[in-house]
Amino acid sequence: MARKKSPTLTEAEVRLMNVLWTRGASTVNDVLDALPDNPPLAYSTVLTTLRILEGKGYLKHKKDGRAFLYVPRVQRDQARRSALRHLLSRFYENSAEQLVLNILKNEKLDAVELRRLRMMVEEME
Repeated sequence: MARKKSPTLTEAEVRLMNVLWTRGASTVNDVLDALPDNPPLAYSTVLTTLRILEGKGYLKHKKDGRAFLYVPRVQRDQARRSALRHLLSRFYENSAEQLVLNILKNEKLDAVELRRLRMMVEEME
């Protein structure tokens, strides 16, 4: 039985999307050149991953001579919101409060970050 396609991004997919969000329309070689060499990726791996991202709706391609240019269809903020909604529904029963409490309890936030968060909360009231 075929595995169900996940709408969320894998770590490898995020690496490639970060390149495309930064650079904009890019060929496979452009993406490959922009990636750090650690770990190095093969051309075929990048191409396959870009095709998967296109299948998931994150990218589209257009012909540029003999090459394809891959262009983001989803902006970084949209992807973040989608990933956050997935996280909320899967682990926090759709409770933003539980997510925020978990972050505050388990992550080391410095005084500047906490002050900024307080100001944001006060602005929302």
